[in-house]
Amino acid sequence: MLIVVFFATSLTVRAQQPVPPKFPEGFNIQKGVNIGYWLSDASGRNGTALVDFFGEKDVIFLAQKGFDHLRIPIDEGELWNYKNDKYDDAFKNIHAAIGWCKANKLRVIIDLHTLKGHRLWSSDDEQDRFIAMWKELALELKKYPANLVAYELLSDPIADSAGEWNELLAKTIKAIREIDAKRVIVVSSNQSGSYSTISQLKLPEGDNHIILNFHYFEPIYFTHYRYKDSRQQDYGGPVHYPGATITAKELNEQPATIRNLLAGSTQDYNDDIIADQIATATRMAKKFKVPLICGEWGCTSLVPRKDRMRWYKDMKKALDKNAIPWTVWTYKGDFGIVQGDGSDDDKLLKLLTKD
Repeated sequence: MLIVVFFATSLTVRAQQPVPPKFPEGFNIQKGVNIGYWLSDASGRNGTALVDFFGEKDVIFLAQKGFDHLRIPIDEGELWNYKNDKYDDAFKNIHAAIGWCKANKLRVIIDLHTLKGHRLWSSDDEQDRFIAMWKELALELKKYPANLVAYELLSDPIADSAGEWNELLAKTIKAIREIDAKRVIVVSSNQSGSYSTISQLKLPEGDNHIILNFHYFEPIYFTHYRYKDSRQQDYGGPVHYPGATITAKELNEQPATIRNLLAGSTQDYNDDIIADQIATATRMAKKFKVPLICGEWGCTSLVPRKDRMRWYKDMKKALDKNAIPWTVWTYKGDFGIVQGDGSDDDKLLKLLTKD
């Protein structure tokens, strides 16, 4: 009698991980940090204070921690005076930062963050000025290779309609392309790059050097808790994550003037809801056939520490699941990934940089 013996072997099957997208011109990024409040919203910081806030040592630190790119927000008012003449020192700072990044193998996104005026959507002159700024920036920065520096046209477009932003977007990209045909351009949708408005975006046909960007700060009453200039800055009661940011009982204990500012704050949020909303952006990027990044996401350190860390953990999990490269908001400040005294936040840094 022939006896056949089969020996079972132990096989370890790993779940297939999403493959990060390849970006145009080799501008490949995965994990980055915003350098907010340096050349944007600097609050009058200049000279020594500007150097102390951010310099070459910070770039070296972030590279050593495992980040591969920086997003540098710039404000019109920090780079040009009221006559639209350049501040030479501000442009020197941009060039210096790019040089530090190049030396430390980091890529750079130059993000036009805030404009001096608030009439962009009601003034042809302001729109002409916007296009002129980008032509000037393109001429200034075109010497850098396309795999080192990318342009982000406007951080938080808030037009009256998506069509207005789409029209200005097309004109601006055309003007840049006449100067720099292969530069990688980062584009956000109307209403501050919300994942929910990407479907209204119109991208130039035939331009394969576009990256789609969205921002994510949900739930806003949690991530912007007590943040200055936010809608809910005067609310000082408790906030939570996961679950309802503010419970119905906690909300009802507030005076009517505060309750009226907190509509929707009792909505539940958890890892599944975050993942579903982020997946919306992923689906739209596939429809547009362009790479996708999350250029801003973060949570103020004013929220309870344990809840804040849970939120970062769930966000990181959702972004990784969808293979979405990201740039956390921000290096220093209320949303900073370093402590208020400038010391390392080791636990948060480890959470962000681990694969």
